[in-house]
Amino acid sequence: MMTLNQITKYLPYKAPFLFVDELTYVDDHSAEGTFFFKETSDFYKGHFKDFPVTPGVILIECCAQIGLVCLGIYLLQGEIEAKQDAKLKIAMSSSDMEFYLPIFPNEKVKVVSEKVYFRFGKLKCKVKLFNADGALACKGTLAGMFKQNSDEE
Repeated sequence: MMTLNQITKYLPYKAPFLFVDELTYVDDHSAEGTFFFKETSDFYKGHFKDFPVTPGVILIECCAQIGLVCLGIYLLQGEIEAKQDAKLKIAMSSSDMEFYLPIFPNEKVKVVSEKVYFRFGKLKCKVKLFNADGALACKGTLAGMFKQNSDEE
């Protein structure tokens, strides 16, 4: 059984495009984690001038990394551990998000996801992102495809 820390080590991202600080919970049906949006992030320099707000596409990515990819890695852990030389390939296949509140620089968010289904390498989840005060900032449905290949395939 993978630990939360091991799951995050399999994430195919690195700074400045890693939006997972901590994975706090994962099981066969759900995942939770957090991320702190630093005011020094480049996207704040131009979105919006004189009133920086986290772009919606970045919030979707944060939800996808915590709520979809971390959960997918957990669900595939047996295959991942059996094929250590294989590379995990991940692709977003759909997103449908609604935004309610802005996320500002220097704000820590919490992402909660719930699996809708996982079959034939496709994972679909309902995700929610909460601001630092615990209020719902956005929610929606995300889906992605997971495949593990060795270099020979």
